[in-house]
Amino acid sequence: MDPSSHPHLSIRVEDVHVRYRVVEDRGLKLSEVARRGFRSRGSSEVHALRGVSLDIGVGESVGILGRNGSGKSTLLRCIAGVQPLTSGRVLVRGRPQLLAVNAALDGRLSGRRNIYLGGLAMGLRRGEIDSHLDEIIEFAELRDAIDRPMRTYSSGMRARLAFSIATLSAPQILLIDEALAVGDRKFRRKSLERVRDMQRDAGTLIMVTHNLNEIRTSCQRAIWIHRGTVRADGEAGSVIDEYEATDE
Repeated sequence: MDPSSHPHLSIRVEDVHVRYRVVEDRGLKLSEVARRGFRSRGSSEVHALRGVSLDIGVGESVGILGRNGSGKSTLLRCIAGVQPLTSGRVLVRGRPQLLAVNAALDGRLSGRRNIYLGGLAMGLRRGEIDSHLDEIIEFAELRDAIDRPMRTYSSGMRARLAFSIATLSAPQILLIDEALAVGDRKFRRKSLERVRDMQRDAGTLIMVTHNLNEIRTSCQRAIWIHRGTVRADGEAGSVIDEYEATDE
C-alpha cells in the first residue's frame, strides 16, 4: 500500500473472492469402487469468500466472527498473504504476523531452536532474540520442556510457544486465529494482557475467535462474516448483539 495515498489505512480488501476444490469420499461400496477402477473420489468447489471488501485503519482492533465454515480464517489468511486469491486484491501497510493454533513449528527441533528460527523469520537479530529468550520461555511456561523436541509437546504447549514467539516484538499488524483459546484460564488472561499491551503500541489487531467476550473486551470493531460475505460491520458490541440474535 502506498503510505502517501492512504495514510490512515492499515489494510484494504477489495472485492476478494476465494474458490478452491475439495476432495470428497463418496462412500461407494467395494463393488462400485472395483467397477470404477478405484476412482471413487470426486471433488467439489468451495466459494469461501464472495466479494469481500473492507478497510481497516492504523491502530484499529477488529474482531471477526461467524459460524464455522463462514470464511473467517480464509479472510485472515488472505490478509496474511498465505491464501491465493481467485480475484480481487489485498493491500497492507507493513508485514502482517499471523498467529494460529496450528502455527508452523518444526517438531524435530527443540522449543529453544524454534524460538530462534521464529525470531529470525520475523526479521529479528540473534542478539535481540538472546535478550528476550528467558522472557519467552517463562511466558510460555515451558522452562522444564524447552530443550525437548517439539514433537513431544502437547497441542497446548505448542500453541503457548507459538504465541510467545509471535508476540516477541510488536508487529504493525497482528492477526490472531483462535490462538487465545488454548491453555488454562491463567494463560488466556496473560495472552489477552499481552495483546492489549501491543494495542497500546498502536499496532493493528485482527482477531478471529468464537469467544465473543474476547471481542467485546479487546476490539473496538467487529465484522460478521456469513457464507463468505460481510453480513455486518460496526461497533463491536452492536455487531455481536445482532449476531447473537439470529439463528442462521
